[in-house]
Amino acid sequence: MPMTDPAHPGLLVKHECLEPLKLSVTKAAVILGVSRKALSDLVNCRAGVSPEMAIRLAKAFGSSAEVWYGMQNAYDIAQALKRADDIKVERVPFEAAEAA
Repeated sequence: MPMTDPAHPGLLVKHECLEPLKLSVTKAAVILGVSRKALSDLVNCRAGVSPEMAIRLAKAFGSSAEVWYGMQNAYDIAQALKRADDIKVERVPFEAAEAA
């Protein structure tokens, strides 16, 4: 069952990686090989974890790229599900799908 309100992965980077290691965004960006703006956008929840960033986070802080990217996917799905009632799609009857 999906989580209903998972944290944005940027918050985990900030609170579980940068803060315990006393790393500034600038220093962590250098370590990750990304711009300061890219990391700032992530930790301030203005950007998500891309597949490449997931690899960088895994190499720098542990876990796996799949875990980091999975956190982003869980967050994205939860956000979309909050708007599910606004997504208007008609159900296709099984028989109609077979005939097509």
